[in-house]
Amino acid sequence: MAAPGMTRRSRKYFKKIQRAKTHYDLQSIASTIQTELDRRNLSYDEALNLGNFIQNRADQLPGNSIVYAVSDRDAYRRTLELYLRDALLTRTEQLLLWEERRRLGISDDEHDRLLDQLLEIWKSQGRSITIQRFDRAGGAADA
Repeated sequence: MAAPGMTRRSRKYFKKIQRAKTHYDLQSIASTIQTELDRRNLSYDEALNLGNFIQNRADQLPGNSIVYAVSDRDAYRRTLELYLRDALLTRTEQLLLWEERRRLGISDDEHDRLLDQLLEIWKSQGRSITIQRFDRAGGAADA
């Protein structure tokens, strides 16, 4: 539901987001919102709010493509890509990502889905990523 303090322009985009039928439609709306933000026709908070609505709507649509929008999830995606850039996700980086997820309100399921999408994209480009595992209680490591 639209927030009560939304501007007329934000409500217009919110309605478009609700009517979107494909990830492509959502990406188009996200690009328009980014343009409006760049022109200062929308505040950053409004763009972030709309971007979070876009991400939630993308979860409801079939398909597994990433929608790039100003949102908490997109900020987390950029952080995750930064950590994956060296093709190694260390235990320390995973702890930092956990803290970032907690701060942004990103669930473990959202993290896993986003990580799978990024790994799929990177594997299709011929890259391999190593993810370090944590030791289980008693010292046995996960394979």
